[in-house]
Amino acid sequence: MPITADQAAVAFGTAELVHDATAVQAAVARMANAIVQDTKGSDPILMCVMNGGLVLTAMLMPLLQFPLRVDYLHATRYRERTFGTDLQWRKHHELPLAGQTVIIVDDILDEGHTLHAIAQYCREQGAARVLTAILVEKQRTRDLELKADYLGLEVPDRYVFGCGMDYKGYWRNAAGIYAAAE
Repeated sequence: MPITADQAAVAFGTAELVHDATAVQAAVARMANAIVQDTKGSDPILMCVMNGGLVLTAMLMPLLQFPLRVDYLHATRYRERTFGTDLQWRKHHELPLAGQTVIIVDDILDEGHTLHAIAQYCREQGAARVLTAILVEKQRTRDLELKADYLGLEVPDRYVFGCGMDYKGYWRNAAGIYAAAE
């Protein structure tokens, strides 16, 4: 159910700061260093998962000081809600993936269904290597055994937003990571 900007402002005012902008920037720098070490010289494709992966992709790109290409796809389960349902593919990538190293960049590893499906899709497209760079992972039990190759931060098993993650369509632009009031 859509909300107004005023309702989003109220939600922000009652949210708890989980990680501030400094912690996020430090985590992204650590991720970038690991990506550089692991993939330099492999001509990787950064595959941004829209819309959540946009902020992390933008933060990572200037820190990856080697030639790379960027593409995006849009697959979502949340659609501006606080719960996930079926996976909906809205846009597929443009660059050919066959034989390539693909680094999937997304905002959160929650239940893992979206990330699992996207990684499987990239493999089906012939990617030689599929890696995952995720800004935050929820501390929770999952049905899927899935770990990010590059992980920024952990967050509690609550609804979080900021740094690309939204609260009912708002606050992807928040510099830190916040947990919505319960």
